[in-house]
Amino acid sequence: MSLSTLPPLTNVQWGMVGILGLLVVATAVLAVLKKLKPQADLSELSQRVRSWWIMAAIFLLSVSVSRIVSLVFFAFVSFLALKEFLSLVPTRYSDRSVLFWAYLAIPIQYFWIYCDWYGMFIIFVPVYMFLFLPLRMVLIGDTAGFLRAAGTLHWGLMMAVFSLSHVAYLLIDKPADPGRGNPHGGGVALVLFLVVLTQLNDVAQYIWGKSFGRRKVLPKVSPGKTEAGLLGGVATTVALALLLAPILTPFGWRDAALAGVLISLAGFVGDVVISALKRDLGIKDSGTLLPGHGGILDRVDALLVTGTLTYLYVIWVRG
Repeated sequence: MSLSTLPPLTNVQWGMVGILGLLVVATAVLAVLKKLKPQADLSELSQRVRSWWIMAAIFLLSVSVSRIVSLVFFAFVSFLALKEFLSLVPTRYSDRSVLFWAYLAIPIQYFWIYCDWYGMFIIFVPVYMFLFLPLRMVLIGDTAGFLRAAGTLHWGLMMAVFSLSHVAYLLIDKPADPGRGNPHGGGVALVLFLVVLTQLNDVAQYIWGKSFGRRKVLPKVSPGKTEAGLLGGVATTVALALLLAPILTPFGWRDAALAGVLISLAGFVGDVVISALKRDLGIKDSGTLLPGHGGILDRVDALLVTGTLTYLYVIWVRG
């Protein structure tokens, strides 16, 4: 088969090519830096780039195979995030049986997505698990530290399961669904739009902050966050949203610009909230699963907020 007879790439495939292209550029820049600065310690940067390749490969493969594989992938990420959170925050020994029910909420929550049952999806964790888990803890009979234990467990579920599952719910969007679907590639395209903007917003805030940052935004929570980084991140993410929206979303230019602002500010909020959590616990990283990045929570902190708000924004735009 000659190149001329190959089918043209879809918008989703172009988006995936773009992600791989960015990683190629990052790898090339790293190689140049090693040549220009042979004495510099670039081990952490090398680990970051290597981890990005692995994460991108797993992510792109999971969303390309099938809807079931994609949902299993996001459910597994929720499991890792919840497990990491519960390993950081002390839990009571008496609640070990309650943790079983908390983990069981993950496949149930993602089953609602598979069934496209929005009514149960939106209330299962915030209502039913909120009522059930404290009751199960009460039946154990241990009241010492009850408030902290109940609050910790539910906050972990809301963050690692409920919030992240909104990203997965975008996947079931169908291009052929009149009045609902994204004609530019369905839910996969929307997820690519969300994930790319969320992650590049983080990179842009870091670069702008390092280059021009002077005034700190929240010095006691995240000393590395500056006003220049925040504003530069917003501007960069809006520009990227305007560039990618015609390829991956049904947004017009105004909706795309608002999506860029929303994702940038929401990503900042998710980042500093997890930073506050880590400072309270006296740790630098949430884990060591991802060399150069830390743990799962370190990597999905922004996505916890951008995923939920972007999903709701898509619903609002469609009226």
